[in-house]
Amino acid sequence: MQSPQIHSTSPLPIGLTLNDGTTLATVGDAGTYLSRLSEDQFQKHHWKVAVKLLESALKESRYLYAANVTLQTALVLDGLLDGPPGLPVEV
Repeated sequence: MQSPQIHSTSPLPIGLTLNDGTTLATVGDAGTYLSRLSEDQFQKHHWKVAVKLLESALKESRYLYAANVTLQTALVLDGLLDGPPGLPVEV
């Protein structure tokens, strides 16, 4: 059985709203955001993994949730997205 195709308009399983108000709601939003990473960001392992998993999801839709969570993690690690509720906040 073939998995459904992923398109730029396909919704992310978990929509993400960044600290600056930017919303990543679709695969296209995520791809555009990742394509605009600075060279310094792109050299960080968590961003490389996020890019690779999104590329995998474009080929095989079953990887979309993992790609979404990896993107969310990279954003949290760089302080661009608040972590899940209940986590300690650095002061």
